[in-house]
Amino acid sequence: MSFPAFFDTAPTITLRDPLADLLGASRNGIIEYSYGDIVKLAGHSCPTVAGAYLMTRNALKKLYGDDLPERGDIKVEFQDDQTNGVTGVIANVISMITGATIDTGFKGLGGKYDRRGLLFFNVDIPGEIRYTRLDTGAAITTSYHASIVPPSPELMPALRTIIAGQGDSVRNEEFGQAWQERVRKILENADNPALVTYA
Repeated sequence: MSFPAFFDTAPTITLRDPLADLLGASRNGIIEYSYGDIVKLAGHSCPTVAGAYLMTRNALKKLYGDDLPERGDIKVEFQDDQTNGVTGVIANVISMITGATIDTGFKGLGGKYDRRGLLFFNVDIPGEIRYTRLDTGAAITTSYHASIVPPSPELMPALRTIIAGQGDSVRNEEFGQAWQERVRKILENADNPALVTYA
């Protein structure tokens, strides 16, 4: 596979999954997710996918500090309905990283490792997404502000032209490069306090 080079320089997310440890899927259950892994899941790279990735990465850093987050032990709540806008896309990304699902996840073994009942929507919270550690109850709510990295003025008109079937191979390639350039800048701002805010 050939991804843009910046996928390899984006921040990664490392967690410990006790189920992966038990089943021998990874040594000590340590799993590292890259932005490229998330793109494979989503099927595309865009500001929304990057935002879901960074909100989760930053929230876990706030909740766990230098400790490894435990996959499957994190509750995730959304302010929006799962069918509203891009909420479903964001939820898929976060579910992959945290293991949290509604009722479609792993049912567990002997009462342990159950991934169901950890993902909620339409919750009254002071932001877009709340992450809660089940072991301590510590929680943090995040909101994402992609507007701090605005698109070039030509980007959306170019997209409309292509969708209308009026593009060509050169224009399409230039659009794709410009689109990913914005994603690159968003990922480079991973620690910018204005990009992901907390409550």
